[in-house]
Amino acid sequence: MQIYTEKEEEFIGLLTSIGTQKNVAKMLVYLAKLKRATSRDIERGADLRQPEVSVAMKYMMKRGWVEVREIPSEKMGRPVKLWNLKLPFAKILDIIGNEKQNELRARLDLVRKVRDFA
Repeated sequence: MQIYTEKEEEFIGLLTSIGTQKNVAKMLVYLAKLKRATSRDIERGADLRQPEVSVAMKYMMKRGWVEVREIPSEKMGRPVKLWNLKLPFAKILDIIGNEKQNELRARLDLVRKVRDFA
């Protein structure tokens, strides 16, 4: 069951259009809305498969955007991972915006170098 509203779907589309990985965008919006979720909840709610969740979580953990807490399973087996945003959602959006601005500046610098070369 997906929980995204039309507005959230549009926001995910905007994030992907500026170059954010779609799975990362889906998970950011999902965690911003629910605050905390298990990996399984994210799979169902964000309509992603387990490997997609794992790859996106590794990406976000490297950047310090999410944190995980392991809760012992009620049954035997692996502990349940409970994920939440480590930074405020607005701060993550600022980071993404700054990264994209830096990428654009680097490309413009390359264009200038090409023009100077010619």
